[in-house]
Amino acid sequence: MDPAQKTRTISALKEALPDLSPRLRIVAKYIVDHPSDFGLDPIRETARKCGVSTYTLVRMARRMGFGGYEELREPFRQSLVLSNVLVERPGWLEELRERGTLGRVQADAALNSMAIVQRSLHQQSPAQMERVAAMLLEARHVYLTAVRASYALAYYFHYVGRMALPSLQLIPRHMNSAIDELNYASDQDVMIAITFTPYSRETIEACKFARAKGVKLIMLSDSDVISPEFSADETLIASVLSTHHFGCYSGASAIIETLLALLVEQGGSDAVRRIKSYEDLRINNNAYWIAQKKH
Repeated sequence: MDPAQKTRTISALKEALPDLSPRLRIVAKYIVDHPSDFGLDPIRETARKCGVSTYTLVRMARRMGFGGYEELREPFRQSLVLSNVLVERPGWLEELRERGTLGRVQADAALNSMAIVQRSLHQQSPAQMERVAAMLLEARHVYLTAVRASYALAYYFHYVGRMALPSLQLIPRHMNSAIDELNYASDQDVMIAITFTPYSRETIEACKFARAKGVKLIMLSDSDVISPEFSADETLIASVLSTHHFGCYSGASAIIETLLALLVEQGGSDAVRRIKSYEDLRINNNAYWIAQKKH
């Protein structure tokens, strides 16, 4: 099996997306976003996860020029054989499983979190992370936007990141829309957008508006196939699969931590001085609680 076949298939699926029927588009996006699961799961499980029939999966294979479903799936299955995509199961997880129903739920959630952190970090190439860090450090303004659950990630990124990157601005501010804050943005600026399936309308509209103004766009998302109306300069892809109804953000948080480490390193002595000035300010204004000594 040609190891490059998986990459070529994913590229072909991305190119075909605009011309596919709605149900085939769902299948193509699932394969692009979850290649490891596609290679691992049997056809009925993949159909269940996509919300389509097994016949639709067979049609997808034939639409892409394969003789059948297994021929489409084979390079993804081979990729799993060639690389270890699962984390080692530590003994304490098995101990948790022996503690009843909630123990099994806790063990499954813990294993899932560790797996998606590993998978998300493994997908980030050093060359891409270096490009992203350079884009941020060279920009006049760096806008950061997210809403709903993703806002928590953006808030933390801004709270820590602005010490190493003073141009970083969390938008929207003061109950405005992100588009309001981008009114004077230009090709000298960069925007970071954080959004995961189902994608927030406000964030997508902000991305389209920013790109129309020439702003460079970095996305932190679960896919680089989001909207046919715009494309990002860089997309950092995090796995958000979970054992519950909502997405698990452990992988996205790990990517943010890695990017913060790069920004602090690239920021050099200036970044160190800014971080110290924030710490001094907080200490001088009693920002941190200190236990009183007992007499």
